[in-house]
Amino acid sequence: MRQTVDDRNEDLIVYVNGELVPRDEAGVSPFDSVVQGGDAVWEGLRLYNGTIFRLLDHLERLRNSAKALAFDEIPPTEHIIEELRRTLEANDMHDDVHVRLTLTRGEKITSGMDPRLNTMGPTLIILPEYKTPVYDKSGLSFITSSIRRFPPDALDPKIHHNNLLQSILAKIEANHAGADAALMLDRDGFIAEGHGTHVFLVDDGTVLTGPTHACPEGITRQTVLDLCEQNDIPYSVQPLSTTEAYRADEMFCSGTMGELAGITELDGRTIGDGSIGPMTQRLSDLYTEETASEGYPIFEPTASPDA
Repeated sequence: MRQTVDDRNEDLIVYVNGELVPRDEAGVSPFDSVVQGGDAVWEGLRLYNGTIFRLLDHLERLRNSAKALAFDEIPPTEHIIEELRRTLEANDMHDDVHVRLTLTRGEKITSGMDPRLNTMGPTLIILPEYKTPVYDKSGLSFITSSIRRFPPDALDPKIHHNNLLQSILAKIEANHAGADAALMLDRDGFIAEGHGTHVFLVDDGTVLTGPTHACPEGITRQTVLDLCEQNDIPYSVQPLSTTEAYRADEMFCSGTMGELAGITELDGRTIGDGSIGPMTQRLSDLYTEETASEGYPIFEPTASPDA
């Protein structure tokens, strides 16, 4: 799952707090809260043929996370959408794009953790990149990380914050083990999520995933559950152990950056028969149909070459 460089991104225009600047000139102050303490919230968005999939859901999660962190100011949704449009227009981007949207508490008047030092309003950063789905669709290998996900009484995962050190440490373990990604458990030893994805099992035709007490409320995760509901696919949200994963018929992960992808190996065990299972493929196809038909229009859809 090592990402590759896309040459189309060499001349990116990046948005930082109202300014559109070349990627090599973009930056934030060393006094900004995201630099001082990872004090920011973020969203990953994907642009499909002029529309951003579930944009309003993402922006609601961004706003809710900023509220939970007691940001004094949060830009209106309409402002963020307009600046997204302006940034994508500046790059002439319409499809096959991932956008990293970050909102920091803003610049401080001096170094320190006290939010009262933030008197200049929040910093909005929009980073669009040409980026095809990053997960290997032929089958991923996971290892179970020793790093546990925080419970709500430590740091509530419902806050989609920029402090990603747990995920980074877990990914270091996966890299060292030669695996694509890390599976992370909660404090009680149940499956929380992948280091950067949500995780699902398939057992006897039923799609299973864990609750969100130790993982973010994923937009793609919810889309998968909605697709199950709409297509009469049995599903259940319940605590799951690694043993249940080892003996599952199928296992897959989900996320905006990579959509859906099958997991065929966990901790050296082959999942199912080691190939992408029929339920994983069915849900992947349904997800592709959903992203093609649903989305917030940033631009008018482009015509098909055969139209």
